[in-house]
Amino acid sequence: MTERLALPLLLPGPPPSKPVFSESTNQSNSSSLSPVLKHLLLESNQPLPSSRRSRLGKCDDSNRGKPWRDDGVSPNGKKMLRTLLECEDVDFDGFLDVGMGEFVEGDLVGMIKSLGFHKKWETALKLFEWARKLENFSLNGRSLAVLIRILGSHGRIADAFSLVGSLERDGFVLDVYAFTSLITACSRNGRYRDAVSLFEKMNDIGCKPTLITYNVMLNVYGKMGMPWNRTLSLFNSMKNDGISPDSYSYNTLISACRRGSLHEEAAGFFKEMKSIGFSPDKVTYNALLDVYGKCRKHKEALDVLKEMEDNGFPPTIVTYNSLISAHARDGLLDEAMELKSQMETKGITPDVFTYTTLLSGFEKSGKDESATRIFEEMKNVGCKPNLCTFNALLKMHGNRGEFGEMMKVFEELRSYGYTPDVVTWNTLLAVFGQNGMHLEVSGVFKEMKKAGFIPERETFNTLISAYSRCGLFDQAMVIYRRMLTAGIGPDLSTYNAVLAALGRGGLWKQAETILAEMQDGRCKPNELTYCSLLHAYANAKKLDRMCALADEIYSGVVPPHCVLLKTLVLVNSKSDLLVEAERAFLELRRRSCLPDLVTLNAMISIYGRRRMLAKANEILNFIKESGFTPSLTTYNTLMYMYSRIGNYTRSEEILREIQAKGRKPDLISYNTEYLL
Repeated sequence: MTERLALPLLLPGPPPSKPVFSESTNQSNSSSLSPVLKHLLLESNQPLPSSRRSRLGKCDDSNRGKPWRDDGVSPNGKKMLRTLLECEDVDFDGFLDVGMGEFVEGDLVGMIKSLGFHKKWETALKLFEWARKLENFSLNGRSLAVLIRILGSHGRIADAFSLVGSLERDGFVLDVYAFTSLITACSRNGRYRDAVSLFEKMNDIGCKPTLITYNVMLNVYGKMGMPWNRTLSLFNSMKNDGISPDSYSYNTLISACRRGSLHEEAAGFFKEMKSIGFSPDKVTYNALLDVYGKCRKHKEALDVLKEMEDNGFPPTIVTYNSLISAHARDGLLDEAMELKSQMETKGITPDVFTYTTLLSGFEKSGKDESATRIFEEMKNVGCKPNLCTFNALLKMHGNRGEFGEMMKVFEELRSYGYTPDVVTWNTLLAVFGQNGMHLEVSGVFKEMKKAGFIPERETFNTLISAYSRCGLFDQAMVIYRRMLTAGIGPDLSTYNAVLAALGRGGLWKQAETILAEMQDGRCKPNELTYCSLLHAYANAKKLDRMCALADEIYSGVVPPHCVLLKTLVLVNSKSDLLVEAERAFLELRRRSCLPDLVTLNAMISIYGRRRMLAKANEILNFIKESGFTPSLTTYNTLMYMYSRIGNYTRSEEILREIQAKGRKPDLISYNTEYLL
């Protein structure tokens, strides 16, 4: 096992040019798929109903009513431009060559801009190609940069690369403006690795980046989840080149801190930008607030909100959504609902993101009825659910094994005119992994590729987690190797997914090795990192190491996040350490962290094994009073407890109660009943 885990966690080299997956995707072995998966995949391949109706008399041009200034274009150029705008199909080799007089570079730039403004990217490209053929006409980087920007805004990256390749073969040397436009186009279209390759190329040929180039690349590094030391190296290179960062640079760096839980670094950049004379704007405050929220620093996030308002920047829907998301993620749902009320009081109407975030929070905490109420409120106020909303509902029903309800959500999703996106596919992967359905995980992944989705980091991370949850650790590591082969470097989520897999297998030595690598600067560990380490110790029966880490958490050496305290309840319950489990549970309550259903089930479990009926019923009453929806695990735990104390009648009643609520008992339920 140790040999199999000797994997390089850093990107080993440049991305390959060949496809990552060698197996054929032209055929699907649907006969091996379950009825649930067959139904979902059949639905996803049905034609979409039309969800839009064109209004009579309404112009579809988004630029209608906006003026276009053609300053800088000669009278002759304006004459040509009118021809291009009025004619649907122009013979560039014939018509424009006749009687058009002199054509200058300024005309070309202005005409391309105008054609881009009027959404005529194809005509702009033909115009540029026509100008290339003119005798005594010298192209420069300005017109090319403008054209690349237009192509990028329409998602025509392949056309942009084809054009640039053709120019380079003719001996044209790209300047910094053309490079920057092409890098920006790649960034806007999610082609981050292409952007990095272009940046490296321009440095190799001695083309010096500008402030805009560096800012775009800082954004690319943040979106890619590039290791923080490389992001800092890029920022320092910018300074060493004599380019002073602007407020956009700092805003981008602060935003990049979100992926790695780098709240201290974000605060440092915030302080630095103010010290050199830049005033934080609305974007700065929202970015910093979001970093604190994702790092579970709720007090600091609220402090940023206060400073933001004190400096004349009223909070927006983005601000409140970030705060609500942070609180909901930590299970602080009362506080999240209070923030929703606060924003409504200030005249800010909750949007689809607000409702979806709350729905996901209630789902994660096991409060299905509250999640359903939020969804109904959302529809009642006329807020149309988006694909993220339906993805959250799929996850809620799927994680509870309610595949019939999941199918209904999938059908409703399509009735609203949506088709599954990469998040939908990742949700299905996670759901089937959560339920230990490894055949469905493999089937979804194959169908995802058939649908044209290229796996990116989030999909690989989800697959690693899904296969490890199914007990297929070797398959999880195969996926990890494929990710590296694809040229995708690991980020914090990848490290945590691999650590979670190691934790489930009790491979604590390997988990410690990865933690050490992260602490060496590869990636800053967060609370989920230490959660996996606790599970690794518990599953390996290394209770001394588990208790030592627990002491570090209680003492503050490792920040005692709510999720860590919940994990301490789980691992101590699993290890049958009653005193330690109760200590973690009381500390959780002392810090005003609301326990979730998984935590409460763990307490019922340890009380049940100790035959402490009164304590178990106390937790059960808390579950009901707090609005939690008991899960199958809750019922199975109660059945086991009553069977241990000899109350077989009550255990049988619980089994019938499961069936009466429309739940399907699992193997554990029937085994418990069989042993009565």
